[in-house]
Amino acid sequence: MSIIYQHVEEWDTDQIIDLYKAGSWWRDDYDPSGIPRLISGSSDFVVAYDELEGKAVGMGRMISDGVSDGYIQDVVVFHDRRGEGIGGRIIRELLDHGREKGLNWIGLIAEKDTMSFYEPHGFHVFKGTPMLYSRDQI
Repeated sequence: MSIIYQHVEEWDTDQIIDLYKAGSWWRDDYDPSGIPRLISGSSDFVVAYDELEGKAVGMGRMISDGVSDGYIQDVVVFHDRRGEGIGGRIIRELLDHGREKGLNWIGLIAEKDTMSFYEPHGFHVFKGTPMLYSRDQI
């Protein structure tokens, strides 16, 4: 396989935007100039890079205080590359990084149709109720 998993502090903005679009997480009014800060501000940012294609085919990131808690976000693999184990490897890379930092709690929010992807990696449904702040409602 020609995939290299890299923990990065910077990456090509257009490639990251393409991945966000693949996850349906990019809106036209988002500012691309924020991507470098998004990457460098994450406690870990993993890119799955296909050497043959010369581009990123997947990504994921963790935000954390670096001491106790971490949150995995933005895990996405291009649709035509799913089923190759790329997403699972990204999750393992992020979890390994968190364990190396000594994190006791690593969470994520999964869409219902993706929960079965995360369960084999040790994730389970949290009994609490996630809440979301929306400045539009204030």
